[in-house]
Amino acid sequence: MNMLSNAFKAFLILTCFAVSSFSNSAIAAEQISLSQLENAGTTQTQLPNASLQNGTYNKQGRSGTLLPGEMSAAELLPTSELGLPPPYGANLFAGGYESERQDGLNDDYTIAPGDKVSIWLWGAINQSEVITVDNQGNLFITNVGPVYVADVKASQLNSYVSNKIKEVYKSSVQIYVNLLTATPVSIYISGSIVRPGQYAGIASDSILYYLKRAGGIDSERGSYRSIKVLRDDKVIQNIDLYDFILSGYLPKFNFKDNDVILVERQKATVVVSGSVRAPFRFEFKENQATGEQLAKFALPLAKVSHVGIVGDRKTGPFSVYLPYNEFKSFTLKDGDRLIFNDDIRAQVLDIQVAGSYLGPSYFAVKNNTRLHDLLANIQIDKDLADYQSIYIQRKSVAKKQKEMIDQALDRLERSIFTAPASSDGEAKIRAEEGKMILEFTERARKAIPLGKVVISDQGQVANIRLEQGDVVYIPAKTDLIHIGGEVLMPQALVYNPNATIDDYIAWAGGYSERANYEQIMVIHPNGMIDVDAYGNLKPGDQILVLPKVDTKFLQSVKDITQIIYQIAIAANVAT
Repeated sequence: MNMLSNAFKAFLILTCFAVSSFSNSAIAAEQISLSQLENAGTTQTQLPNASLQNGTYNKQGRSGTLLPGEMSAAELLPTSELGLPPPYGANLFAGGYESERQDGLNDDYTIAPGDKVSIWLWGAINQSEVITVDNQGNLFITNVGPVYVADVKASQLNSYVSNKIKEVYKSSVQIYVNLLTATPVSIYISGSIVRPGQYAGIASDSILYYLKRAGGIDSERGSYRSIKVLRDDKVIQNIDLYDFILSGYLPKFNFKDNDVILVERQKATVVVSGSVRAPFRFEFKENQATGEQLAKFALPLAKVSHVGIVGDRKTGPFSVYLPYNEFKSFTLKDGDRLIFNDDIRAQVLDIQVAGSYLGPSYFAVKNNTRLHDLLANIQIDKDLADYQSIYIQRKSVAKKQKEMIDQALDRLERSIFTAPASSDGEAKIRAEEGKMILEFTERARKAIPLGKVVISDQGQVANIRLEQGDVVYIPAKTDLIHIGGEVLMPQALVYNPNATIDDYIAWAGGYSERANYEQIMVIHPNGMIDVDAYGNLKPGDQILVLPKVDTKFLQSVKDITQIIYQIAIAANVAT
């Protein structure tokens, strides 16, 4: 009874796996219009297919592949309640550098009251002491008196204090001055920040350090382009983080106690998606900007030809679809949503030649070129090339073949894993069958279709239209017959006009234990498949012996056999 229970559990697990796999594969791309871009304002990896009313738009969003355990950019950056992409610059606060800083000093730090300084004098007099800078900004040195050091840079402290001491000890005294500790300062951070409040740090810490400690800028309300530093209610610094992101410029200054960092409200913004390197939400310094100004931040790809714009003006909602050159002078305003698109189809096709040929292997041809026009420019040696068996390897055909194989495998899994079991014994059989099916489908999904297009028959070559990426294959003349699949010793043998398929298989060691004697395919050099080629073999043919399906457990022998045929035809291999 325990064994039956375990078998039934295995069956339930396999059934859940199949249903999950089926539901994931059944998701289709959503169609949206340009007026719905606010619902699709995501990064490139989330952009679905779309259609624009003021022009034709067919854009397939890129799909990114993440490594196991890797987080996407959308998971690292702040998310918007409105479903919009994160603001440009949000990744400035994605790290943890505010907790990694060590309380060290830098050359630009300026001396302030409370700092501790060590002083050594040796030679005519030996003296060492650690002195704290008093509230008036002075170091009171024994036998020297007060030395004003406030606002002196740390890199200049040694020479500055040494010169003051040498006014008293004019000779025979060596001097060394070193800043030991820096006095912390207390900074207030307010405005559109995640955690406004009071924060401690060192005067020379950057503004990024303080903003990160406060949780970063509020992505919905805060401005990345208008950040002010106030001292005694007066603005002493205006900071635009876009300058830092683009060129690395960040103004250097030292904070003082009670300084205030004010993050102002977010200004006019636009949402960018499509064929750009930076699909973010961008902020303007003013209420409007031109398309050319935005392009400096969004970095459109070289292939961009048009830009779709959705927005609102005083006259009401609008949507336009502009060539990229016209977009540069277009005035953008707050709330506009943009999608960059490559809407110009290639006028030149890249065609590759493979096999037995002379001359170049790549040709650039017009998009309406047919095969005969290309063949007229390919040089061959008629004694070496089997020019009557030309075929084409086409990416679109290979993709379709792969889809058909995957669909057949999905149907096979569903039929096995969702089949009901009337008893515990049958459930055990189903579980065993499911394991075998999973092993088979895992191997079958690894088959890579060749995308062969048969264009020649009995010496006649069809004059078909070429497609981008086509590979025109010209087989080489050969005297060999290739035997593969379920034979003991797959190999190539010299063609014998008097030999049959059985003879070649016998010369290859005979059938393997898994061979299906009734499923033998002959693949001709032109790509044609013949399942009844006895007495019709030619030099260059490939004999492929397909495997036999074990019928001891499997109930879906017919489906598996059909898939094996599909793979053999598409990939010239036996699974």
